[in-house]
Amino acid sequence: LVLDVHRHRIVRTCDAAMDVAARVQVRGRTRGSKDEGHGRRTVATAGAAHDTPTMSRWRRLLYEPESWSRLDERARGADARVLRRKGHLKEQDQLIEFMMAMHLTHTPMEVMQKMERWLREHAQDAERSTLRRLVPSVGRIHTPLRLVEALKEYDEHASLLRRRFVKPNFAEIRHVLNIAQLRASAEQLRLITFDADGTLYADGHHIEQEDEIIGHVVALLRSDVHVAIVTAAGYPGDVTKFQGRIRGLLAAFQQLHLPKAITDRFHIMGGECNYLLRVTEEYGLEFVPDEEWQSQAMRAWEEEDIEELLSEAQNVLLETASYLRLEVQLLRKERSVGILPQQPTIYEVLEDIALSAQHHLTGSKVPCCAFNGGNDVFVDVGNKSMGLEALMDYLQVQPNQALHVGDRFTVSGNDRATRDKCPILWVANPGETTFFISLLMNDIQQQKKTPYIE
Repeated sequence: LVLDVHRHRIVRTCDAAMDVAARVQVRGRTRGSKDEGHGRRTVATAGAAHDTPTMSRWRRLLYEPESWSRLDERARGADARVLRRKGHLKEQDQLIEFMMAMHLTHTPMEVMQKMERWLREHAQDAERSTLRRLVPSVGRIHTPLRLVEALKEYDEHASLLRRRFVKPNFAEIRHVLNIAQLRASAEQLRLITFDADGTLYADGHHIEQEDEIIGHVVALLRSDVHVAIVTAAGYPGDVTKFQGRIRGLLAAFQQLHLPKAITDRFHIMGGECNYLLRVTEEYGLEFVPDEEWQSQAMRAWEEEDIEELLSEAQNVLLETASYLRLEVQLLRKERSVGILPQQPTIYEVLEDIALSAQHHLTGSKVPCCAFNGGNDVFVDVGNKSMGLEALMDYLQVQPNQALHVGDRFTVSGNDRATRDKCPILWVANPGETTFFISLLMNDIQQQKKTPYIE
């Protein structure tokens, strides 16, 4: 009865908001004229002709900002802008979720003690371990993880062991795992790789000269650690666009007059696994010839199979976008195809498109990666797992000597594929990247008996 009453109130509130929005006079150009003014070419649309009256009202709330200020207080309560949230889709991981569930019957210390023991057992026999039975999707464990020590360290900041009513959340368990991992990796680190957007810099931005991460990258290079950016961004035959993404870093290399022996430790793996670049003596970038680094599996790909994959991916992206009434622009490149929304949308819509593409392209002749980029959805030839493996072979680095830092390890994220190749640090934004790399550098320098000064 209580649920029915609440549901009735919600329906009445939403109906009232829709009626108010329907009476609002919308000023300015239509979406169609706006697109024409910007010269955009859209190939899949959610046509207004197919909109129901209810759909049109919601679209006004979502896409006509000038109407918000004229809604009364009652309508503002149902303001559809709240639907643009990303929810918890960026916080999906069966291992972390299992650890969160354990806190219903265990203390934080008991959880970490058990999990540390199970991870150690899993590292010895991944197929028959207790952890495999409890969390079937868990991947390889490349290094020992001292979770109890990491918990005690994190507890100094978060008071997890003293809290009575608020259990550790997803991010806090992720932080404890990160601390344990960077402590383990510091002892033998020879290669660290970074995702770009959302990890080194904000989505759609670049590395600028004032960015704090530059100092950490230079310090890692000077500590005999190879540093690479492994990104979905791919610009076939065009080094200038790659250079533009890291212009601040390259400028720092030049201003510091870093010798070639140090800059040779820096690389970019673009297009997931399709383009490898290195630093030139003039502090620019150049492509590494494919025959020097590509794996045998990559060289076996046939161009006609790649074209077939991209065409199939294009069709499923456009069909799914059209079905979900999302107007998009198509972008097709040599080794990737993607869609860019031409109207505001919610994260869940992009997630559904990415997962639909993953499902449809399973079993394709050429490996691929379909992922939700947060502001777009792309399908790339190959994946970061193949790119990281090729880079590790090229630099002669073992899995336990590498570390990948990224922000998209969920089922629709393109960092997920790296987990079976080396240890990972899962960050939520560039600020977290800077923080954890600072801790890592302190550990590395402590082993050399010299303090690390940022």
